Amino acid sequence: MKKYNLVVVGAGVVGIEMLRVLKQRNFPVNQLKVFARSARDITVDGAVYAVEPITPEGFKGIDIALFAGTEGEKGAAVTFAPEAVKRGAVVIDNGADFRMDKNVPLVIPEVNPSDVLKHKGIIANPNCSTIQMVVALNPLHKKFGIKKIIVTTLQASSGAGKAAVEQLNNETVKIAQGGFNSVQVEGVNKAMPQQLAYNCFPHIGSFVEGGYTNEEWKLVNETHKIMHAPKIKISATTVRIPVRTGHSESIYIETAKVIDPLRAREILANSPGIIVLDDLKNNLYPMPKDVEGRDETFVGRIRQDAFNKRGLWLWVAADNLRKGAATNAVQIAECVISNLK
Repeated sequence: MKKYNLVVVGAGVVGIEMLRVLKQRNFPVNQLKVFARSARDITVDGAVYAVEPITPEGFKGIDIALFAGTEGEKGAAVTFAPEAVKRGAVVIDNGADFRMDKNVPLVIPEVNPSDVLKHKGIIANPNCSTIQMVVALNPLHKKFGIKKIIVTTLQASSGAGKAAVEQLNNETVKIAQGGFNSVQVEGVNKAMPQQLAYNCFPHIGSFVEGGYTNEEWKLVNETHKIMHAPKIKISATTVRIPVRTGHSESIYIETAKVIDPLRAREILANSPGIIVLDDLKNNLYPMPKDVEGRDETFVGRIRQDAFNKRGLWLWVAADNLRKGAATNAVQIAECVISNLK
């Protein structure tokens, strides 16, 4: 088996998860490097990785560069992805910088793997909330033709990075120590715009046109691009909730054909990357605590709208650091090498 030289750019929560996923999926690695702003050692599941300062020259001889990405601001890929490509690497970027570039494919391997073939050196990894929604909806779109999507996401703190997780932990401890009457938590560094412990707020990303956030527009624009279905009407509200890891989504769809929930459940259960967990008698449905550490997208609460036979409700949950980021990126890399053989 041919082996490849890889680099993971970024040593935060997503970069660490990329290292973990590469090992767990037995990716054929010859040499593995880790780049970040500064040199240091990191330990992941007992393995020590020497982090090197990122430089253009460091990409010489690299076959695949996995950029862990930065949401909401310009990431390292803007500067270094072209340098990596110039030296022969294929870049898979988890940030937002290239997703809507018409020359860069935006890929979910269960949905549009053939788009990998269109790359010109850079392939974009979609937003975490987009990935799990599209994995769940694409099989239904192919069968019934989705015309409209209304989605509310409930997104974990880890989607905003390590500092946001620390904020949640610190706030929770302080409130527990001070009793449940605490309204505002003082003395905690804020990575997010509001208190998160014992709270939730409908603000992820920056507010832009129409009163929506850029995170909400990602769900619209990225879904159109990935599914090659620009006519689907999509409206989203994104909410940050006091959960460590695991995004959940309440999704309503309207379809061109009448959609039977039993048939929808069967289609989803037989689709790659999806686990249907929908046993109401035993109170079984997807929850963040159960999807953490898993690579599948979990779907439950599948039911027909009470007033519209072409309407269907679903509840979707997935690990935002794995399928929503690291695992999807590694799966893209697997698609890349399958086409290099």
